[in-house]
Amino acid sequence: MSRAEHWNLSRLINPFTPSDFLSSRFETDMLHVSREDRGYYDSLLSMAEIDRVLTSLHLSDPEVQMANVAKPDLEPEDYCHPSGLIDPARLYQEYTDGSTIVLNQLEESLPALMRLCRSMEAEFSSRYQCNIYVTPPNAQGRIIHYDSHCVFVLQISGSKSWVTYDTPIVRPLKAQEFTPDTCEVGEKTNEFVLRAGDMVYVPRGMLHEARTTDEPSCHITLGALPNTWTDLILEAVARVALEDDEMRRSLPVGYAKRSYDRGGARERFAKLMKRVAEKADLEGPMDHFAEDLVSTRHALVYGQLQQIGKLGDLKVGDRAGARRSLLFQLERDEERVTVLAHGGKVSLPAHAAESLEFALTNDEYRIGDIPGDLDDPGKLVLVNRLVREGLVEVL
Repeated sequence: MSRAEHWNLSRLINPFTPSDFLSSRFETDMLHVSREDRGYYDSLLSMAEIDRVLTSLHLSDPEVQMANVAKPDLEPEDYCHPSGLIDPARLYQEYTDGSTIVLNQLEESLPALMRLCRSMEAEFSSRYQCNIYVTPPNAQGRIIHYDSHCVFVLQISGSKSWVTYDTPIVRPLKAQEFTPDTCEVGEKTNEFVLRAGDMVYVPRGMLHEARTTDEPSCHITLGALPNTWTDLILEAVARVALEDDEMRRSLPVGYAKRSYDRGGARERFAKLMKRVAEKADLEGPMDHFAEDLVSTRHALVYGQLQQIGKLGDLKVGDRAGARRSLLFQLERDEERVTVLAHGGKVSLPAHAAESLEFALTNDEYRIGDIPGDLDDPGKLVLVNRLVREGLVEVL
């Protein structure tokens, strides 16, 4: 079985390296990658696929939206049926008149984009989503703005003229979304044209805008949706409160009155913060977020029917490998080893732990070469079980 083309951070930002990107650019500075290969991202998305999605999947608002800085009063009623479903004919007419088509979270419909998101999720330990923007020539969908999450913009076809500005809020939280009435735009910091095959990484908080040239444009916005240290600290404080009744006391009676003296409250607040610092634990909250990520990533088992069909003739000389970008956790005790993945659990005897971990962490291997305490029949049973669970593929 041939494997689907694999996209990861290294391939997205090539020729830059992940180590350089993570140390100097991630959440800090823009990265613009210019390439001569106009078809670099062709395996991820095509205009034909977008047309199929829009005309045959019966999507509705907000799965599909439209944006146009020249038409700020554009409403879903302008391109949707009264039922809320997209009216493709009216949608394409609005596109012809200068509006951008926005397809939100298209990874839920297209396997190549889902594989891309899952690969990035496995590398970053955070959720990712793909939004698609299709813009007619000489048009602009959105005003100058910043995003409250980092984005990788992959130019699929056409071109856009980009301008970046300053960063009024460094690493904004979700609640610190852009508001044009309160955000002052500073001086331009970069101007460039993003052409097919190019990429730009924009850290959250950096103001930017983009306008098509004299040709239509299609790009993927790959958005990172991470948990922050703020999230982890809040979770840690909540866990302390479950064990410390002082944390659960009501605020002082009458604290909202203008005459209330906050001196005593400040003293108590300082003591409680000290108690939090003494009692808060990293492991529990971090385990919580890791388990939440792993348990909510549903199985990517494309080709599973073919895989199951191969199990009847499985031999120790056959080759297998973990499904790419598999997100899982292992739990062990004296008697069992348990895999947490795809929102479920697979439990095996403890003596299978070494073989199990090898099978789930290697891209390709001969089944008979799996290390550990299992004999050849045991290795076949293990691979058979893991293939059925969608965790391993026969190659």
